[in-house]
Amino acid sequence: MATITKKLATLLNDQIRAEIESAYLYQDIANFYFEEKLVGFSKWFDKQAEEELEHAKKIIDYLRENGVKVVLKDIAAPKRTLKELRDGLVLQVKHEELVTSLIYKLMDQAIADKDYRSQSFLKWFVDEQTEEEGHSHELLEKFDLYGKDLSVLYKLDREFGERK
Repeated sequence: MATITKKLATLLNDQIRAEIESAYLYQDIANFYFEEKLVGFSKWFDKQAEEELEHAKKIIDYLRENGVKVVLKDIAAPKRTLKELRDGLVLQVKHEELVTSLIYKLMDQAIADKDYRSQSFLKWFVDEQTEEEGHSHELLEKFDLYGKDLSVLYKLDREFGERK
């Protein structure tokens, strides 16, 4: 069994909290769009929230498989700052960039520890963040191109709502 250093174990436990806080944030954004009658946007962020919880579970399972104690930490409630329809998409971009920096910090530690097993595990998260950042930028770009036109905004809402 690979040995995960105490420092990496702490960072992985911190990442569990970050993933669950991400789910909270995305659920709050979903609620905002639902209140604004953009059900497709709401559904998109509902799915984002579900994915973040899956990411937390993936880390929990990894720690358990490696004999590392899982330490659940306090979860902060999101502070609602959304006022305009664009705000949730901007917040998603900024948040995904933050999460990417956290994943890179984990990978940096695994590399410093010469923990090849954790590097392999974390590569999935690096790839996932590349995808997540790409999607979040794409959604914001589409909104910026078409969001002012209400008929197109509702088409975007329908497109976002088709996410599986």
